[in-house]
Amino acid sequence: MFNGQNILITGGTGSFGKKIVKTVLELYKPRKLIIFSRDELKQYEMAQTYPSSKYSCIRYFIGDVRDAARLNEAFRGVDYVIHAAALKQVPACEYNPFEAIKTNVLGAQNVIGAAIAQKVKKVIALSTDKAANPVNLYGATKLCSDKLFIAGNSMSGDAETRFSVVRYGNVVGSRGSVIPFFLDRKKTGILPVTDERMTRFSITLQEGVNFVLKNLERMHGGEVFVPKIPSYRILDVAKAVAPEAKVEITGIRPGEKLHELMIPEDEARHTLEFEDYYIIQPDFHWWTKEYELKSSGGKTCPDGFSYKSNTNEYWLTVDEIRKLIDVRP
Repeated sequence: MFNGQNILITGGTGSFGKKIVKTVLELYKPRKLIIFSRDELKQYEMAQTYPSSKYSCIRYFIGDVRDAARLNEAFRGVDYVIHAAALKQVPACEYNPFEAIKTNVLGAQNVIGAAIAQKVKKVIALSTDKAANPVNLYGATKLCSDKLFIAGNSMSGDAETRFSVVRYGNVVGSRGSVIPFFLDRKKTGILPVTDERMTRFSITLQEGVNFVLKNLERMHGGEVFVPKIPSYRILDVAKAVAPEAKVEITGIRPGEKLHELMIPEDEARHTLEFEDYYIIQPDFHWWTKEYELKSSGGKTCPDGFSYKSNTNEYWLTVDEIRKLIDVRP
């Protein structure tokens, strides 16, 4: 699907961006692979890893998703867009709410408008578990972004541009996540834990990249794709990182949830379950009639269903978590 095509990644120099660039270059032969980001230093560093002499398909575009005109220039001739640019640190978004809205909400609007104007074939946007019943500003902006991308399918008209969303939880070992934090605090002999009951979903960066690429291929437009992934208990992570360390309960932080939620009960009413993922269906009148997803292996979720980290069927053991600790983006 991606051979000979032009692919653009917003936020292409972030952790996800670097991993998906590596994966695409290993598996496919795109005509152009465009890295769109606002950090010239990160682009320079990426260019040292992928020199133009060897990777002639890569292009580096300095730009910000807040700049609609620049996006229109960058999207010219592009076939597929992977939208990974966002402000995602919860405390930073709480302290700088206007900036979070400009990037995560207005930036999403700009991506949608540019994709339609330039007749991009498909756009897939990265979301987060925090967008499901949000309790902090970051989650609220991503929920708004998700709604915009789904609505983009109705806005595209005869442009035939299609938009979908991928939603998953925190990435194992990513910047700001619990494992690097515990590894850093291990030497002190004390691991701060906000609440001993806390649970989280677990996904590696490579698994996230693979899920995005697979759904970019199979999307019809309007879906929110949610992977079936294991959960872990925060105390098990502490045992895996430093079994000899003392655990210090510090109390849950503002904007933090006790358990991660990826499919709320209200959304489960129009969710289809497949072998290794879920699809939250859009509320389009043409959806089920045109695509008949039920006949392709999906089944409806039962009444009262929700997909939460604390009610998951698959849990990582301490030994399994320990094997993941060395995984790095």
